[in-house]
Amino acid sequence: MIKVVTVVGARPQFIKAAAVSRVIRDTYADQVQEILVHTGQHFDENMSKVFFDELDIPKPNYNLEISGGSHGLMTGRMLEAIEQVLLKEKPDWVLVYGDTNSTLAGALAAVKLHIRVAHVEAGLRSFNMRMPEEVNRVMADRISTLLFCPTEAAVKNLQLEGVKSGVINSGDVMYDVALTFRDQARQRSTVLQRLGLTEKAFTLATCHRAENTDDPTRLKQIMSALGSIANDLPVVLPLHPRTRKLIYEQDLQPLLDRVTVLEPVAFLDMVALEQAAKLILTDSGGVQKEAFFYRVPCVTMREETEWVETVHAGMNMLVGADTDKIIQATIDMQSKEPANNDAQPYGNGRSAFGIVDALVKH
Repeated sequence: MIKVVTVVGARPQFIKAAAVSRVIRDTYADQVQEILVHTGQHFDENMSKVFFDELDIPKPNYNLEISGGSHGLMTGRMLEAIEQVLLKEKPDWVLVYGDTNSTLAGALAAVKLHIRVAHVEAGLRSFNMRMPEEVNRVMADRISTLLFCPTEAAVKNLQLEGVKSGVINSGDVMYDVALTFRDQARQRSTVLQRLGLTEKAFTLATCHRAENTDDPTRLKQIMSALGSIANDLPVVLPLHPRTRKLIYEQDLQPLLDRVTVLEPVAFLDMVALEQAAKLILTDSGGVQKEAFFYRVPCVTMREETEWVETVHAGMNMLVGADTDKIIQATIDMQSKEPANNDAQPYGNGRSAFGIVDALVKH
């Protein structure tokens, strides 16, 4: 029996961990004991608890309740608290996901105690070190024993950095999740009815990345674009609490008069909205991919993306934060016939099995 401490803290990590935790419970229960640590990075009901409920993730063994503050402050507090958990639990592995402060804190706490680190979603690169996420993922990769890459491009990124040992192209656990929950969302979610939306007759938008929200000019440009697009096609905007706060501080809410602004939505509601949208506008890495999984055209409000496969397949367009470019891209992507429509570079939907199997065998 091996013991694995899983560290999660943000919505995308809950989703990925759900797939792996389910495999541990259903297939490897006699070989793997999982201890779940929730750092608290996403802390309110809509950002956290409802995800655990809908995704059938066990209640965390530890909830560190650490949120807010600067990147350094948050990461430092997490590092200190996770270290205490690891000293108590003495796991064989620490499993981290993605590119958040929780990812970096979990990996650092483990390696300093000589505990092996496994990084799910290793090898992704935007090549923009101004992004906190890029710093987190690069650092986590350098100190991991097993690096589970979601794509061949991620494997090649690591090879170019001289990282070859322990690298596994596992496929993307998010694709596992998409296959598991796409039909459930259609059957169980009532969000379209509640909002009075017609399938393929609205745009779904998200905006949360610091590079966009912390720059007043970029945030205003994006909100202006959403307001303009809403004149022709309804726009639904579930807002991260931090983004909402910055919009009000900068008095940008009048730009969103015609936009349907929501609190963060539950997981199944988000999947239902993604599948039903005519177009998705986002700065989220996860939402770009989900758009690709569900064959919905996507416009990404960033200058670069880690998920280059979505762009190569013609399903995603990078536009930055320029109002005119965003508006033009929404027109172009609605009418564009995507290339390589059957391409699936993210695995076979069984990535979680390969990840758990590798932890057991390594």
